[in-house]
Amino acid sequence: MSVIQNIQEKYAKLMAIIIALALIIFVVMLAFENGGNLFGGGNTTTVGKVNGKSISYNDFLLKVDQQEKYMESQRYGTGPMLRQQAIEGAWNQEINSILQNEEYDELGIEVGKKEMGDILYGMNPPEDLKRQFTDSATGTYNGQLAKSKIDEVLKMKKGTAEQLESRERLIQFITYLENNRLSEKYSALLTNSYNVPKWLVEKENADKSQMATISLVREAYATNTDSSIRVTDKEIEDYINKHKDEYKQKDETRSIAYVLFKVAPSAADTAVALNRIMGLRAEFDTTKEVKKFLEKQGAQMYDGYITGSQIQIPVKDSIFRLPIGGVYGPYIDANNYALGKLLGARTIPDTVKARHILISLERRDPQSGEILEQRDSATARRLIDSVQRLVRNGANFDSLVVAISEDGGSKTKGGVYDVPSGQFVSEFNDFIFTNPTGSKGVVKTEFGYHYIEILSQKGSSPGYKAAYLTQPIEVSPETENTANSEASLFAGDSRDQKSFDANVEKLRSKGISKNFATDITNMASDVQGVGFSRDLVKAVFKADKGDVIEPIKVDDNYVVAIVTDVVKPGLLPIAKARSGVEPLLRNKKIADVLRKKIGNVTTLEAAATALGGRQVEVADSVRMVGGQTSPSAGYLSGEPKVVGATFNPANRGKVVTEVIDGTYGVYVIRVDNVIATPLAEANVPEQRKLRYQQGRQAGMYKALQALRDNANVKDQRNDFF
Repeated sequence: MSVIQNIQEKYAKLMAIIIALALIIFVVMLAFENGGNLFGGGNTTTVGKVNGKSISYNDFLLKVDQQEKYMESQRYGTGPMLRQQAIEGAWNQEINSILQNEEYDELGIEVGKKEMGDILYGMNPPEDLKRQFTDSATGTYNGQLAKSKIDEVLKMKKGTAEQLESRERLIQFITYLENNRLSEKYSALLTNSYNVPKWLVEKENADKSQMATISLVREAYATNTDSSIRVTDKEIEDYINKHKDEYKQKDETRSIAYVLFKVAPSAADTAVALNRIMGLRAEFDTTKEVKKFLEKQGAQMYDGYITGSQIQIPVKDSIFRLPIGGVYGPYIDANNYALGKLLGARTIPDTVKARHILISLERRDPQSGEILEQRDSATARRLIDSVQRLVRNGANFDSLVVAISEDGGSKTKGGVYDVPSGQFVSEFNDFIFTNPTGSKGVVKTEFGYHYIEILSQKGSSPGYKAAYLTQPIEVSPETENTANSEASLFAGDSRDQKSFDANVEKLRSKGISKNFATDITNMASDVQGVGFSRDLVKAVFKADKGDVIEPIKVDDNYVVAIVTDVVKPGLLPIAKARSGVEPLLRNKKIADVLRKKIGNVTTLEAAATALGGRQVEVADSVRMVGGQTSPSAGYLSGEPKVVGATFNPANRGKVVTEVIDGTYGVYVIRVDNVIATPLAEANVPEQRKLRYQQGRQAGMYKALQALRDNANVKDQRNDFF
C-alpha cells in the first residue's frame, strides 16, 4: 500500500502537468481547425469577406429576411427553396455593394446633402413620399411637410418599439435612395464613355458583304479510329499549365454516388386516404356553403368561371357532364384522392379585354418587402366612388390611371388587361367574363376596390365553376420506418467504395440503382437527380472522399451517398480535365498524322488521293462573318480557320499551301472566287445607335463582372445556412 502511495505522491505533479499540456494542445488545435483566434473569443460571426471587408452574420441575416419578404410579396413562392434563393440574392447584392462602394470611394463619387434633399423633397420625389405628402385637393407634393416629418423621425432617440422600427425603416429607405443615386452616377460614367466608331461599323459591314466559293478536300477526326493514338497524363498536365485561365476552378466542388430508398404509400396507406375522403363525401354532396366547408377542411376554392379548355383536372369531362350540384369521385389526382362538385355552367368569352383603376388596401414596403396597410376599406370605397363619378362626368380614363391607379402591372398600359379566364381573383374574373362588352362597375377584391370597364370580348366557350375536395395519400409511420431501416442497413454495411458498390449490386433486383451527382458547390441547394436538400450538401462538405453519408430524407426518398471526388480551388486535376482536354490533344495528333500523309500541298486532287480517294467538294456562299454557308456545306460554320484562310487576300484564286487543322477535321482548300454582295441592312447611323444602346445596357453588368472576377471573396455561408 505504501509503495502505491509513494508512486502517487511522486508522480502526481508530473501527471497534472502532462494533462494540462494535453488540454492546451487540444484547445490550440481546435482554434486552428475552426479558423478562430485563440485569444480573441469564441465562434466567428462572419459569413464572408470581400477584399478583406467582413460581412457579419446579423447584418446579412437581416438582408436575407428582407429579400425573402420581397420575393414572397412578388409571389415567387415560399419554403426552403425560396429561402435559399433569398440567401443567394442577398449574397450577390452584398458583394456588388461592397465592390461598388470601393469604386465610388476611389472615383470620388458621392451624394451631397443638398442633392439628397432634392431626391427626397424636389420635383420628382420617391413614389412612397409622393403618395403620403401630396395634397389630395390640389395634387401638389408638399416637400416642406415631408422634410419636417422625416427630420422629426430621424431626430427621435427614444420611443416605442414600433416607433424605433419605423425610424430604422426610414433610415434604410434613405440609404436605399442614396445607393441608387450612386449607382446611377457610376453607370452614367461607364455608359457615357462607351463609343462605337463609324469606321468600325463600316468595316463590319464590308466584312459581312464578302461571299466566297471554295473547293476543298477534308478528313474528319471522328473517322480516325487508330487506337495507337493516345494522350498521356503528362500531355494533359502540360496543356492545362499552358491554358491556366481556362482550367482554373474558383470554388471547391464535390461529386457523389448515391442510392434512393423511396418512401411510397403502401396499400394500407392508400386505403386510409380512401376511407377518409369517403367519410366526407356525404357532407360535401349536400352542403350549400361549399366554400366554408372547404375552408373548414383546410382547402381553398376558386369561386369563378373558367373555360373548360383551361381546367387541368384529369376527369374534367366527367365532372362537366354532372348536373349542377352533382359530385364525381373519388378519383386519383397526383398523390391525392379527390371529389369534384359542379357548381355552375354557362357560356363565357374565350378572352376579355378590360381596363381598370385600383384603389388598394395594402402596399409593399420597398425595402423590407413587408405588406403594410395602405388605407381602410371605407376610405378606399369613397375614393373609388370618386373615380366612378369622374369617369361619368367625362374625365379621361388614361389620365386617371396614371394619376390614381395603384396596380403596377397595368399602370403603364392604361390599366388594360387582355386575358383568358381564371387569370385574376374570382370577383374580378366573374365581372369581366359574365357581363357584356361596355359594362362598367366597382368590384371589391382582396387587393382593394377596382373600377372596371369591359372593352371587348372574343370567342365563346362553355365555362364552369367547380369545387374540389382532396385528401392526400400519406405515408404512415410504419411505411416511413421500413424505408428508413432499409436505408440505414445499407449505409451500415457500406463503409467504403468497394462495399458500397457491392451492396448496390444486391439491390438491383428491387429496382434500386446507383446514381451520380457531380460538381456540387458548398452553397448548392438542388442536387442533380435528388432534389432540394441543403442538409445533404452540408453533409457532403463535412465528409471526406470515400466517406459514406448516413441516410438523409429528401422529398419522398431516403438518400445514402458516398463522396467520390473532391476538387479544391485552383487548376483542375488531370482526371477532372481529361474529358475536355483529351479530345483536343487527340485531334491534334490525328492532324499531325494526316498532314504527313498529305505531304506538300500542290493540288486538291493530289491531296484527295493521299487521303485514300476523298472527293473534291465545292462550298459556295461562304460568308466571312459567322462562317455562314450554303446548306450543303453547313459544317464550315464551325471552322473559323477555314473561313479565315478563305478571306485572306493572299489566297484568292489559289490553292492554300498549308493543311488547315480545323475544329472537326483537316482541310485542304482552293479559293475559287470572292465577291462583295449588297447588304439588306447597312444603315450606319442606325447601326451605331443600336450598338450604342446595347453597349450602355451591358456596361454596368460587365463592370460588375470584371470587379467580381478580380475580387478576393471568401464565402463562409455554409457554416450558417
